Amino acid sequence: MRPSVMLLPAALLFVPCILAVLDTQPEQVHISLGKDPTEMMVTWTTFDPTNTSTVEYGKVKLDQKKTGYMTKFVDGGSSARVLYIHRVLLTDLMPGTEYVYHCGSIDGWSAIYWFTTIKNGTNWSPRLVVYGDLGNYNAQSLPRIQEEVQKGMYDALLHVGDMAYNLDSENAQIGDEFMRQIEPIGAYLPYQVCVGNHEEAYNFSNYVNRFSMMNQEGNINNLFYSFDIGPAHIIAFSTEFYFYVWYGWTQIAHQYEWLENDLKKATLPENRAKRPWIITMGHRPMYCSTEDTDDCKLHESIIRKGLPLLHAYGLEDLFYKYGVDLELWAHEHLYERMWPLYDYKVYNGSYDEPYTNPKAPVHIITGSAGCQERLDPFVKKPAEWSAARFSDYGYTRMMIINNTHLYLEQVSDDQNGKILDKMMLIKEKHGPEAWL
Repeated sequence: MRPSVMLLPAALLFVPCILAVLDTQPEQVHISLGKDPTEMMVTWTTFDPTNTSTVEYGKVKLDQKKTGYMTKFVDGGSSARVLYIHRVLLTDLMPGTEYVYHCGSIDGWSAIYWFTTIKNGTNWSPRLVVYGDLGNYNAQSLPRIQEEVQKGMYDALLHVGDMAYNLDSENAQIGDEFMRQIEPIGAYLPYQVCVGNHEEAYNFSNYVNRFSMMNQEGNINNLFYSFDIGPAHIIAFSTEFYFYVWYGWTQIAHQYEWLENDLKKATLPENRAKRPWIITMGHRPMYCSTEDTDDCKLHESIIRKGLPLLHAYGLEDLFYKYGVDLELWAHEHLYERMWPLYDYKVYNGSYDEPYTNPKAPVHIITGSAGCQERLDPFVKKPAEWSAARFSDYGYTRMMIINNTHLYLEQVSDDQNGKILDKMMLIKEKHGPEAWL
C-alpha cells in the first residue's frame, strides 16, 4: 500500500522564506582619552543589539581582550530610529605605546585599527589638530586632515563644536554618515569634542549619546570635562547652556561651579608647576570680527559677561581670574587670531613681541574646517584687538612645546596646505600673577 501524501495548496509552495537579518557589524568607530595615559575609550555603533561589546587589542597582535557595555539610543525624529552605542574602556595600557585593535563581538568585527597612547608625565611636546564647524556636506578640509592623522602627525584632535550639520538630520542618518566620515581619523586618534549649537536637537541627545568624553573622575560627561596632556590642562565646556532657555539657570550655574572648581584645582601651585598651560575650548566666542549679528558681535556678549541684566556666570572674568593662557573657539566660519585681550583692551607683552609674556589671555577662532553654510565675511574695519583674519577653509595645528613655549599655525585647505598664520606664545610665568 502506498503511503498517503498530504498535498499543500499550490499558493503555499511559493511563499518566500523570510529570514531576520541582524545589522550587527560595528561602524562609526572612534577613540577618546581616558582619565590618564594608561586608558583609552573605544566607541562604536551597531543597528541591532549584539552578544557582547568587546575590543581585542595588543602591541603586535590581538592577544588581549576587554568587554564593555551597550546602550540603546532612540533618536528623537519622526522615525524614532534605534542605534546601539558600544563603549569599552581599555585600561592598564603602557603610555606612549602603539596598539592595534578591532572591536565588535561574535556577531561581527570591525577592521583592524591602531592608536598610540599619550605619553606619561609632562616633559614632552603634544601635537594637536584643532578645528570646529565640520559638516557632512562640504567637509572640505577632511581629506587633508585624514592624511595627516594617518601619517602620525598628531597626538590628539580637538573638535570645537558643530559637527555633521546636523547629527539629528534625516532621522539621524546624517549623523551616521558623519561618524563614518570621521572614522578614518577618530579610529586612530583621540577625538576630543565640545558641544556646539548644531547639536542642540532633542536636548543634545545625538551628541551626548554618540561621544564618550571622560572627565578626570572617570565619568563620561560630554558637555563639560577636562583632561591633561603633557604640560597642558585642557578644559572643554558648553557655551550652549547660555542660549537654550529650556536648560534654565540650574545647568548654567552647575557648569560654572564645575569650571571654577576645575580651575581652582588646576591652579594649585603643585599642579600649575607640573602643567602650567591652561587651555579652554568652547564653541561660541566672546569676541569676533564677523559681519553678522552673532553674540560675539555684542559689546555685552553673553559668553563674555554672562546672563543679560544680571551679568551672572560670565566667563571672561572667570578665565582671567585663574590665568587661562589660551582660549579656543569656533562657530564663526573663519580663522581669527586676537592680540592678548581682556575687557576689549589689548595687553601685548611688548610692541615687538606681543605674544612674549602677554598680560591677558589669547583668543583663537578656528571654525572653517568645512560645512554647507560656507565661509563668513569679516567687517571692513576690524577692531584694534584683531591681529589676523582669514576667511578661508582650513584648520589649526598646535604644538605645546614645553612649559614656556606654545606654537600655533593655521593651514589653508583652499591653498593646498599653505600656512597662513603663525604664533609662538611664550610665557615665562603662568597664572594670574602673569597679568601683573
